[in-house]
Amino acid sequence: MKLSVVIVNYNFCEMLRHTLSSLIDAGKYIDYEVFIVDNASTDKSVEMLKNEFPQFHVIANNSNEGLARSYNKAISMAKGEYVLLVNPDIISSKKTLERALEFMDLHTDSGGLGVRMVTPQGRFLPESNRGLTSSWISFFKLIGLASTFPKSRLLDRNRKDWVEEFQTSEVDFLNGAFMLLRKAALDETGLFDEHFFMYGHDIDLSYRLRLAGYKNYYFPKTYIINAGDRSLPKFNWHFVKYFYGAMLIFAFKYLFKMPEIKVAGVPQPQLPLLYEVER
Repeated sequence: MKLSVVIVNYNFCEMLRHTLSSLIDAGKYIDYEVFIVDNASTDKSVEMLKNEFPQFHVIANNSNEGLARSYNKAISMAKGEYVLLVNPDIISSKKTLERALEFMDLHTDSGGLGVRMVTPQGRFLPESNRGLTSSWISFFKLIGLASTFPKSRLLDRNRKDWVEEFQTSEVDFLNGAFMLLRKAALDETGLFDEHFFMYGHDIDLSYRLRLAGYKNYYFPKTYIINAGDRSLPKFNWHFVKYFYGAMLIFAFKYLFKMPEIKVAGVPQPQLPLLYEVER
């Protein structure tokens, strides 16, 4: 099988219906399967899926288990050469899946790929090619990790060689709204870290792909419409706990740890600093 699509849903019933319809149109000439993991939605999402999309695999959790754990449940069952993770509030163009898969087939060094994202009004989302929100950028500057990621616009947003909207390029991070991943790379790096409940799981996995020697690519020759994340209101206590908690998990995982024990003959992972850009 070529592709396994995985969606985690929590009370996005109406938008999920449109998302799945667009993926069906985009996957007409692809051998694919779809998994929807529902985190105990109360808006009759599961009933809608069983009635309108019986051809897809539905995993109904009894409680909200978070994104990382829910994705891992489905990925562990996936049979595709590639795994595509998409939010339940995106609309795919008709050629998005075909073009993205063609690029991954041609670039065997790729671990993952993201595409150009636009709002329903047609505005380009800069998270498409930097993978980070402004809050995460500030966080990486604060902890001194910004210089490790030269293509994420962390230090100087006015440089002329940054990746632009229509440039295909290697990037540091992939945005979780659309992550096309090579299954063989996941077998090597492991799946999502389940300590990340709702945020940061995509950043952590992107980082681990690079540590493993794979490249993450931004591919703008196709697009998705991203309606945006409405899962939690901003400045709500749960948002603060999950969003800023993810930052602390990342910092403790990669910065505040015991000294490395170096063993002769075992190379230490090094991040490549050179990037490819197709203009």
